[in-house]
Amino acid sequence: MKTLPLPSWPTECLTSLSSTDLHQAVLKRVNEALARCHEVYPELPAPNVWFDLKGASAGQAHLGRGGLRFNPVLLSANRSAFFDDVIPHEMAHWLVFHLDNGPRLKPHGREWQSVMRGLFGLAPRVTHRFDIQQSQPRPYRYRCGCQTHGFTAKRHALVVKGRRYRCRHCGQTLVYTAFVEP
Repeated sequence: MKTLPLPSWPTECLTSLSSTDLHQAVLKRVNEALARCHEVYPELPAPNVWFDLKGASAGQAHLGRGGLRFNPVLLSANRSAFFDDVIPHEMAHWLVFHLDNGPRLKPHGREWQSVMRGLFGLAPRVTHRFDIQQSQPRPYRYRCGCQTHGFTAKRHALVVKGRRYRCRHCGQTLVYTAFVEP
């Protein structure tokens, strides 16, 4: 018998939720995924949940912090995908972390893939295909001989400290030109 994915949340319902209500809905979805995990591993502790992840990552299972982190910008823009894929993906990591030798296992190795397929009925995809433009703005403009490059605040700070970057196409050193409001 093939395992079915967690039931989908109605798209219209997810679309209409405020930010606060969306975070509450994520907590409910995490509990649904936890209940599925308890079917095979009843001792699995409930993870804490934070909405403080930034950048290109959609989610993160963090054993040291004791829970799951989600990117609120990507969550808001990709609600259905979070509920269908990202939350089960991170819960699969949470479960594997708690197995014997879990911290030593590869993050997307056989055990994780087995949980994704066998417990959540999902293809074990490692990366998402979300538009990360809003979650990872690149407002610092740099020029070379062939194009304009956008830098994040973090990369720009490295340039200020003396790091140099070259264009992969023309090989010229990139020169700071402007800051554009994100």
